[in-house]
Amino acid sequence: MHEREAFDLAYLACAALFVYGLKQLGSPRTAVRGNQLAAAAMVIVIAVTLWDSGSHNLLWIIAGMVIGGAVGAYSAQAVKMTAMPQMVALFNGVGGGAAALIAFNEFHMATAGGGSLPNDQVTSTLFSAIVGSLSFAGSMVAFGKLQEVITGSPVTLPAQKLVNAAIFIVILALAVSQYVGTQREGVVAIAMVLALVLGVIMVMAIGGADMPVVISLLNSFTGLAAAATGFALHNNALIIAGTLVGASGTLLTQMMGKAMNRSIANVVFGAFGTGGGGAAAAEGPAGGQVRATTADDVAVMLAYARRVVIVPGYGLAVAQAQHTIRELADQLEQRGVDVRYAIHPVAGRMPGHMNVLLAEADVPYTQLYEMDDINDEFPRTDVSLVIGANDVVNPAAKNTPGSPIYGMPVLNVDQSSAVVVLKRSMNTGFAGIENELFYDAKTTMLFGDAKQSIMGLIGAVKAV
Repeated sequence: MHEREAFDLAYLACAALFVYGLKQLGSPRTAVRGNQLAAAAMVIVIAVTLWDSGSHNLLWIIAGMVIGGAVGAYSAQAVKMTAMPQMVALFNGVGGGAAALIAFNEFHMATAGGGSLPNDQVTSTLFSAIVGSLSFAGSMVAFGKLQEVITGSPVTLPAQKLVNAAIFIVILALAVSQYVGTQREGVVAIAMVLALVLGVIMVMAIGGADMPVVISLLNSFTGLAAAATGFALHNNALIIAGTLVGASGTLLTQMMGKAMNRSIANVVFGAFGTGGGGAAAAEGPAGGQVRATTADDVAVMLAYARRVVIVPGYGLAVAQAQHTIRELADQLEQRGVDVRYAIHPVAGRMPGHMNVLLAEADVPYTQLYEMDDINDEFPRTDVSLVIGANDVVNPAAKNTPGSPIYGMPVLNVDQSSAVVVLKRSMNTGFAGIENELFYDAKTTMLFGDAKQSIMGLIGAVKAV
């Protein structure tokens, strides 16, 4: 077997491992093994690529890998679960920026001294340079919004859509000019700068409520840019890996849009939501009033219930209360209570966020129920315990046609016999709208830090 054939065979085997690893990520039981398989495949790909490229710039490449690996390893250890979305945005932006810089370097190398790229390579190189730049800038803005370095509220320009369209048309014209005229790296650099500007103003105009969808969309852009870079470099592994990222990011974006009843166009141009919620009105819809409760009263309800459904949200993640809620669930189960967890597809800030958080506390997978599987069970639920969730349990999505979230699938918590909501305050969620559930006659509010409130409930349940 020739060396070239051995390299291609190794790439093919790694592609199979990537696909199988992705399939394993579809279940909590096999997700860890799937991650390990995909990581092993990536190590093999890097080793084969370094071997294939010879000793050209090997020291620089290894130095970059060591520095980047050290930063990545430290970040993975230090970042909090609540900061995972901004970490994804940051890493995604770095990937897009890397793809753009590699593409620009390929263009520079080819056109130096009056040379030029063949048309098929011009297409992939320009696509990678432009889309990678847009993804980098957009991801950095998304990181800033989620990290609250910049406002999470939509910031729009006058005639925003026309400005976006004008910039896009100019970028397209600059790209076409590389086919019909002399190829110039200065023109490509201008197109990349315009793509950076487009990425900034596009994401600045999107509100915090839609940021998870935007991150997923930008992730698909980065994947496609990486795949295009693979064509420019004639690297099959990069083509396959980039295509997998692009395809999975696109599918995830569509699924999240469906879960929120929003089209991608509406997400990008809708200017919907706020960064972290605002103060709610003192009086609810139709003059409803909020009723505060105590840990002792809630403990009696929970201890004598037949079924309790726990609805975790971003507030649970912020309070790091996953282990505490598991302890409360154990106490209730010892008393014969049927305890389940209801997981909305976009609970928290990213799909799968709550599943990972609860897995940290060794919550049994059999107690986790997706929205479609648990919604019919709420009429047979004695108590729903809503912890830091807001928009995903708002009945306005079903009952109020004029509401911005009308049509969004939500958990039918309001159909339970009783609802207890654990919140720090009456502030609104990321959508920035009132929650009708809080003013429902069957709802009581237990105010305070989620972890402290649950610890109080554990002690009170033991005393019942």
